Parts: sequence; structure tokens; C-alpha cells
Amino acid sequence: MEPPTSSRLNSRKRRKDGSGPNGATELDGIPPKMSRRSLGLREPAPFSDEVELDYSKPYIRVTYEEAMRGTPLDRPVRVYADGIFDLFHSGHARALMQAKNLFPNTYLIVGVCSDELTHNFKGFTVMNENERYDAVQHCRYVDEVVRNAPWTLTPEFLAEHRIDFVAHDDIPYSSAGSDDVYKHIKEAGMFAPTQRTEGISTSDIITRIVRDYDVYVRRNLQRGYTAKELNVSFINEKKYHLQERVDKVKKRVKDVEEKSKEFVQKVEEKSIDLIQKWEEKSREFIGNFLEMFGPEGALKHMLKEGKGRMLQAISPKQSPSSSPTHDRSPSPSFRWPFSTKSPPSSPANRSRNESAVTYDISEDEED
Repeated sequence: MEPPTSSRLNSRKRRKDGSGPNGATELDGIPPKMSRRSLGLREPAPFSDEVELDYSKPYIRVTYEEAMRGTPLDRPVRVYADGIFDLFHSGHARALMQAKNLFPNTYLIVGVCSDELTHNFKGFTVMNENERYDAVQHCRYVDEVVRNAPWTLTPEFLAEHRIDFVAHDDIPYSSAGSDDVYKHIKEAGMFAPTQRTEGISTSDIITRIVRDYDVYVRRNLQRGYTAKELNVSFINEKKYHLQERVDKVKKRVKDVEEKSKEFVQKVEEKSIDLIQKWEEKSREFIGNFLEMFGPEGALKHMLKEGKGRMLQAISPKQSPSSSPTHDRSPSPSFRWPFSTKSPPSSPANRSRNESAVTYDISEDEED
């Protein structure tokens, strides 16, 4: 039998091939998915002995093809899943979710075995039967819970609860002297396989607790449980308390070491920042110093300029030479009238006369 997939659940619709044994007709339009019962989402699932069935109608199982096409709202496909459900975990919830979604219109009945059967065939449980019943009741995918479920499903049990299909993982489950307790269910065509969730199981959780037994004992002692409640001897109790104090001291030492490392790291970071800033400032200072006092620095240019100004102030430039004279044509000297000789004169007049002799009076001559 091919396991159903989510795509088939979404795409399959009812075939209109005539009426079936469960009251379906050609004109029935059955949606691929039905709305879940509000009771299962708002309140715990009821126990089977609290649910009243209508035994006046004959019990006729639906076929796998009919279940996949979809059944009327008043005739859901009744799927049964059983188990121990000790330490109820996500693997259990996922298996029940798969069973709930096997068909478009599914009513999920979950059987939980009692402590007596479980201890005889499988081993001691962590949770008692009432705790396990209550855990399954509060799973959102469950519509009904069967308490004290049988270890091996009989035809009478299947007929009593009007079960159409039995959901379980396809791995052979050997128990109670049988290689597979679901073998007769598979042969009858009533088996609907689900997938196990890897990495999580009740046995795995118990293994973790046993492996870390001392850790969990110390944890519960710290939370206020007594050594008697934990079935721990007086000597072991003192040992666990001593270990707890030693661990606290180690934790304090570790905290101090971490804080000191953080402090040293902060100091190193700050020192590195200071060194980097000092290097930047020192480079800037050296550059400014060289720019001022270097071979070609501003100070040298200032000194040269000052020296030039001082030399200019001490020895100013010479005045320009006298302007050149223009050559003029010679003219005859002035002569006194009616005399060939110059009149006598004083030294001053003589000088004037000498100058007059050389004076050009060419214009008078022209007149």
C-alpha cells in the first residue's frame, strides 16, 4: 500500500462514480480537507468510555481509495494509533499529526496501554498510566483516547471502536512472542504507515538522564528535594553538596579570570590606541619642525629675506647720473657796442661777463 503524501491530500477529490457503502452519492461535493472538530482544539480529548456511539447503523469499513477521495462530514475515516507515550515528546506528537492527516476527513482514536501491560511487555515507565493518559488527551491532533488499550489488536476491539485503519511506523514491532504485532493488520489492508522522528525517543531521554545522573541529582538537591526523595544515601548527599560548593568556587575563580582577561584586554586596547595617537602626533610634530627649521624650511627663507632688507637699508642704491646735455650750434659771443674790448668789471662782473661771452645770442644777431 502506497503511503499518502501531503500533495495527494491537497489534490485528491471525490470521484463521482456512484453511491458507496457509507452513504456517499454522485452529487456529494467533498472538499479535500475538512475542518477539525473544535472540541479537540479547545478542550482535552474525551475518553472512549465517555463517547456514545450509534450502534444502530451497521459498521462498514471504508476502502483506502474512498478514504483518500474524502468521506461525508458525518462519516469521518476512523484511524487508530496506539503506544505507551511515556515522557510524551515531539516524536509522539509528530506521529499523531501524521495519523491525523492521513485522509482529508479523519477522526483519530489513540490507545494508551496500562502500566501492567507495559511493565510486562516493555519495561518500567517513568510516568504512570494516568499521567500518560492525560498527556495524550492534551495533544491537539487527538479526538478520542482509549485507556487500557490492548497490546495486540483483535477483530473484536476493531469492531467495537469501528476502526477503519491502524496508523504506526512501518518498522516491524516484535513483542509478545511475535515478530510483528501489526502483521495481521497489514494482511487485512488496514495498516497506514507513518514516519518515525529520528533523534528523539523515550529511551534516548532516559539514556541522557542515566548518563548524567550526578548532574541531575545535584540539580534537584539544589532545587529543594531531599536525599530521601531522590533515594540518595547520606554520604552521597554530602558528597554532592561538597561538589556543589567546589563548583561554585571554580565558577567564581573562572569569573575572576574572565574579568581580569577583559581588563587586561581593555588596557591593551587603550595602550595601543595611545601609542597610535602618540605616533601620529610625533609624525605631525616632526613634519612641522622640518617644515620650519629644515634645510629648505620657512625659517631659512625668512632669514634670507630679512638679510636682504638689512643690506638694502644699510647701502641704498646710487642716484642716477646727470641728464645728458643736448648739443647746440655755436653762436658768436656778445660784444659791447662801440668797443672792441670788454669793459672793466669787478670780479663778480668779470665772471658774469665771462659767462656772457659764452652765451648764445644768435637770435639778437638775426634781429
